[in-house]
Amino acid sequence: MSESLFSFSENPSGITDVPGFLAASTAADIRQTGDHQRLDMALIFSESSATTAAVFTKNDVKAAPVLLSIEYLESTASAQGCLINSGNANAATGATGRDNAWKLSHRTSQKLNVPAECIHVASTGRIGRQLPVHNMITRLESLTHSLSSDREAGLSAADAILTSDTCRKVATVTGPGFTIGAMAKGAGMIEPNMATMLAYLATDVTIQPELLQRLLKAAVDQSFNCITVDGDMSTNDTVMIFANGSSGTEIPDDPSNSTYQAFSSALNAICFKLAHMIVSDGEKISKVITIKVKGAPDKAAADKVARCIGNSLLVKSSWYGEDPNWGRLIDAAGYAQIGLDSDNIDLFYDSFPALLKGEPQDAHATHWKETVQQKEFTVTLDLHLGAAEAKLLATDLTEAYVNFNRSE
Repeated sequence: MSESLFSFSENPSGITDVPGFLAASTAADIRQTGDHQRLDMALIFSESSATTAAVFTKNDVKAAPVLLSIEYLESTASAQGCLINSGNANAATGATGRDNAWKLSHRTSQKLNVPAECIHVASTGRIGRQLPVHNMITRLESLTHSLSSDREAGLSAADAILTSDTCRKVATVTGPGFTIGAMAKGAGMIEPNMATMLAYLATDVTIQPELLQRLLKAAVDQSFNCITVDGDMSTNDTVMIFANGSSGTEIPDDPSNSTYQAFSSALNAICFKLAHMIVSDGEKISKVITIKVKGAPDKAAADKVARCIGNSLLVKSSWYGEDPNWGRLIDAAGYAQIGLDSDNIDLFYDSFPALLKGEPQDAHATHWKETVQQKEFTVTLDLHLGAAEAKLLATDLTEAYVNFNRSE
């Protein structure tokens, strides 16, 4: 992607950077801990109808709000916003959970005087508990009346959707005649497809629903579907984008068109930026590692090798211990079972070879050690089996991660 086609804002507020989009947040004690100060409900809203597209978890167990959003999008490819809560996933909650999701969508849409299917809902947090719907409904009046395009409204909305995250995740990118603003959450249970993550994007372009869906899916495949922290797939993953057309810039369905190229590149870039934020904020991790697999027979094989390495507990533990134990990486690549030739593999820590055509390069041992001591580094495998490539963002595994996840 060419960053000359777009630029990132240095001090973004995310959703409210986009003309025509509003945000609000409130505290509803959704965790039911007696904390009435922690923001846990957010509302994002377009003042006009917006073309809408989304990508959801592939988990067979889908949360109630995911099922409702899928139903809405099958009915119409336009919407005006989403009510999002943290602290409770509303997943594995049966018919009551589905009714609660619909009830929140319906009540919010009434407050905003729009059809129910124009307001999606999303949840993130603990699985298997019913939402405190009464608490949430009583906060809707103040939430809808506090909708604002102010910078603080965008930032507070991004704060309200966080769970185990340690920092907010917002980004804004501008291109020729358009803006894309976004917010996301995610820190644990991170593995495609996609991760325990929510991401919401707003843009002011005019675009056909089928094209927006296609471009979003492509962006997700290059970003949120290329990250792993712990190998667990969530029930609630959602990436959703709203395009309200307020800029007057139309995105044609023509890959040779410069506006198409700029918008597509910007969408890919902002999704990758948010994905990197999610991995970097992984629960109690200390390192972010880029795994690059080259020379694979096909993309699926490259992906499989990268994921076997990125999810290996032995590999992740050695990264935490700052031990360049490349034997574990090769072992993990081998159990991907894609037909590797161990005498034909190159392996690098950053630019320093550990293996060349299957031969250990021990003269670089000091460089390997220095590399894995860094907070971020790259592991590259060239399999010499074809031309396909894959990239995955992964993390190490720490004692603090285990302690943090022993209970909720």
